[in-house]
Amino acid sequence: MKAIAVTPRKRTVEIINQAEPQIFSPTDVKLRMLEAGVCGTDKEICAFEYGTPPAGSEHLVIGHESLGEVVEVGPQVTRVSVGDIVVPMVRRPCPHDYCIACRADRQDFCFTGDFQERGIKERHGFMAQFVVDDEKYMNVVPQDMRDVAVLVEPLTIAEKGLSQVWQVQQRLPWGCPVVPGKAAAHCHRAVVLGAGPVGLLGAMALVNQDFDTYVYSREPTPNPKSQLVESIGAHYISSENIAPEMLPEHVGNIDLVYEATGASRLAFEMIKYLGTNGIFIFTGVPGRKGPIEVDTDLVMRNLVLKNQVVFGTVNAGRDSFENSIRDLGTFTQRWPAAVKSLITGRFPMESYADLLLGRFSGIKNVIRLN
Repeated sequence: MKAIAVTPRKRTVEIINQAEPQIFSPTDVKLRMLEAGVCGTDKEICAFEYGTPPAGSEHLVIGHESLGEVVEVGPQVTRVSVGDIVVPMVRRPCPHDYCIACRADRQDFCFTGDFQERGIKERHGFMAQFVVDDEKYMNVVPQDMRDVAVLVEPLTIAEKGLSQVWQVQQRLPWGCPVVPGKAAAHCHRAVVLGAGPVGLLGAMALVNQDFDTYVYSREPTPNPKSQLVESIGAHYISSENIAPEMLPEHVGNIDLVYEATGASRLAFEMIKYLGTNGIFIFTGVPGRKGPIEVDTDLVMRNLVLKNQVVFGTVNAGRDSFENSIRDLGTFTQRWPAAVKSLITGRFPMESYADLLLGRFSGIKNVIRLN
């Protein structure tokens, strides 16, 4: 079968031929991979910033945003059936008995760092024509979501972040007054940093929970992303027109910041304007650059005097995948054109170089694998 792989020792990115995987365990599931989304992580691995092949292999098959069709199941499989379309989870647990998170199937909170991640760290990924994995990592997607289901995995970033927001804010009277027809967050304001796929999906998740949502990005208006943002009932603000220190004047008390850029300079500038009792969610991983100046006294003073919380979130557990599938279905009903426009194009495997190594434009580009 064909697969897209990096070989760090040789610094190559190419389509390779390797043996088609076979079912080994009674709970294994074999997938015919349909699509894989291209994201910044894939590009960074292809630039050899990180990415670790499995033990005994020189190459790493990349890809973690995926969609596959079940073509064969082991004799003890009960979660999925042949013909189902599924989105596999990415992270696999560490082997240590003392890691309470991994032993509880919450490897997204692994304590040891010895987890594996498909397409990223010590496990081959999903940019291959076939994949075999245990049924416990499979999430069935309704057939009528086939055209957008590759967005499930990137949406889990927002889903996991929001689930933590509600847990954290149980520490104070943060809930909104009950209003018929209004969702739980109708009195809160959120700012999304960045209008890439993670940011736009995060904005949809926030609007879906009734946050008054603002997307803050570089591109001047009007542009396709600003039009998408407005179409879902959110607001788009260009940093070319409004500086970060002016955002509270335009937004009001900023209850939540959802960072989706990986740009630490912007993030730490924005953290200064987080509102009282606010939460700041980091989702991006910045590259290695020179140091930046941060007014640490102001940040610390605000954290203490305004009862603020800052946390980072990475990977996702099953609950986030299930919430993502549910909410993506809701998005497609509420904003069908906006959701479809998130996927800029679908391309054959042979286009891998342009997509992974070039400066291909758009929001979410997808590689067809079969």
